[in-house]
Amino acid sequence: MKDARVEHAAKILVDYSTKIKKGDYVQINTAVEAQPLAIECYKLAIQRGAYPRVFTALPGTTRAYYQYASDDQLKKFPSVAMHEMEKTDAIISIGGSRNTRELTTIDPARIALRQKTTKQLSEEALKKRWVIFEYPTNAYAQEADMSLEEFEDFVFNATNVDWEKESKKQDKLKRILDNAHKIRILGEDTDLRFSVRQRTAIKCDGTHNMPDGEVFVAPVEKSVNGKIAYTYPGIRGGREVDGIKLEFKNGRVVKYSADKNESFLKAMINTDKGAKYLGEFGIGVNYGIKKFIKSILFDEKIGGTVHLALGMAYKEGGGRNESAIHWDMIKDLRHNGEIIVDDTTIQKNGKFTFKL
Repeated sequence: MKDARVEHAAKILVDYSTKIKKGDYVQINTAVEAQPLAIECYKLAIQRGAYPRVFTALPGTTRAYYQYASDDQLKKFPSVAMHEMEKTDAIISIGGSRNTRELTTIDPARIALRQKTTKQLSEEALKKRWVIFEYPTNAYAQEADMSLEEFEDFVFNATNVDWEKESKKQDKLKRILDNAHKIRILGEDTDLRFSVRQRTAIKCDGTHNMPDGEVFVAPVEKSVNGKIAYTYPGIRGGREVDGIKLEFKNGRVVKYSADKNESFLKAMINTDKGAKYLGEFGIGVNYGIKKFIKSILFDEKIGGTVHLALGMAYKEGGGRNESAIHWDMIKDLRHNGEIIVDDTTIQKNGKFTFKL
């Protein structure tokens, strides 16, 4: 029996997020486990008169690549994929991990090298109409300490909402950030200041991430000063980096530490020059997501949290930082936290001082 929630999610991805229309060339990138949603998206894209193509990632192939690829292979630019990306109008990417720890024992330097190699391809993809969705699987449910049935409810309750209505609710926060000069974040072992002057805030209202619910802005690259202790582990490539603490001076990370996997943190920070600078400051506004589940797509949207990303800045907001990485890390401000914009507190203990 079909799950009506899957059909609803597919309509959001095709008609709202990527606005598929007649004549579009569409890439649907999917995991095997996400087959039900991928098929529904494919059907709808066909019905809209588009030309969809499905790319399916087989479990184990990513690990096999990093385990056995030579340096020459890691450095080989995917020119065929680039040619296809240039011809692409929209991308629907549906994750569905069978094993979230698949890359845990892979040398992070190999992953960083490949990310450098494919940086141009990633940048081209960002020019398209694109959206990312994490399909509920047993692996994700286990990470979230839920049964699969509970996790399915969690996912679809967070995604299948009226995103046009949510978009309007984000307008006020966007206006505040658009007119802001300086921002200060206070919290446990945290006092971080930076400028966002002449930067444009971006609403995240379901057009790129699903679920969504944040407003972000790119800090002025060399303006970041102070320290921050992140509440939750930073997760990347199957590795959990716990107890991350960063200190910035004139924009650059000058000191870092972690309670677990500090060597991986070091490797990522040293990926390139831009990896030492912040590319994003985001404020989570999805108060329907209350629990950290070790999936950044959900976790960075938690109402009452902020996240700051090392590395690449999204250019549409005026950010200039260039890097092969973009790594979001989350600070929970629901307990003794504060966001101050131009000497005015806009959020205290996770609650806005104005009606969102």
